[in-house]
Amino acid sequence: MNVRRRHISVTAIAAATALGLGTLSACSSDSDSDTADTGSGGGGKLDVVASFYPMQFLAEQIGGDHVDVSTLTEPGQEPHDLEISAQQTARLQESDVVLYLKNLQPSVDEAVAQSGMKTKVDAATLTELEDHGGTGHSHEGEEHAEDEHAGEEGEESGPDPHIWLDPVKYAQVAEGVGKAFEKADPDNAADYAKNTEALTKKLGDLDTKFEEGLKNTDSKVFFTNHSAFSYLAERYGLTQESISGLDPESEPSAARMKELQQEAEADGVTTVFYETLVSDKTAKTLADDAGLKTDVLDPLEGITGKSKGDDYIAVMESNLAALEKALGAK
Repeated sequence: MNVRRRHISVTAIAAATALGLGTLSACSSDSDSDTADTGSGGGGKLDVVASFYPMQFLAEQIGGDHVDVSTLTEPGQEPHDLEISAQQTARLQESDVVLYLKNLQPSVDEAVAQSGMKTKVDAATLTELEDHGGTGHSHEGEEHAEDEHAGEEGEESGPDPHIWLDPVKYAQVAEGVGKAFEKADPDNAADYAKNTEALTKKLGDLDTKFEEGLKNTDSKVFFTNHSAFSYLAERYGLTQESISGLDPESEPSAARMKELQQEAEADGVTTVFYETLVSDKTAKTLADDAGLKTDVLDPLEGITGKSKGDDYIAVMESNLAALEKALGAK
């Protein structure tokens, strides 16, 4: 159950990205003839439906003035719980491109699979996903096995979908989305390529800020409400301890809460992070019991009035500041 940091090889990432782009080509190869009627070739904008905010941000940044973007997940709505309506299904089927992340929103996966759309961009095919399984890590001398808690707290097994919280993986996805837009709307391919380059540069700069900001800290362990930040932790040499698993609504066991209290003392943890779209009750209970502070670490599943920033970059920079404070960055 315990998460250990893995090193991802450049070769593996390159292979995964190439595979994803190959999949995109196969999905959209038949759509070129349709763009004359629905894309910019017919004088209109490319009609893009995004499944939730991280996909919407990519579509808007890469598409610019050439796309009309709508989202299936409204601001403030928990994306994991989305039940797609008949009206949204119809909207999906009428669009030129759908941009989604398979295995995050089952109702979206089902609607996309049943639609007759030819350009279906699955972000999960554009980078390498990993199975982060458990909620914690072990300490020297502890007796519990790595899979001791497997299956507890409603925790599901399988690839972790939260790739957008790693700026490097998100940039890989952006590159794949840019290629898909170029193929779906070749008349504006040069602009899509230019916008993709600008976005990946912003994400590269964000990656540098995280790397430098978290390089030298008092602690490398942080507590979160649910296991959304494993990719981010892995990227920057940190360890995420989540109260729940990948499911933000699952309830932790009493044993898990006690274990976290002990680990907070052992690892010098100062803060329990909660989210804007999920109840903070459990996080605050743990903080009270362990004598810890609380703060927001936003998984960026939607932008609301409570978000500490008005877009992906701004909220991620706020997340970095929160982590630096909680971990005692030098």
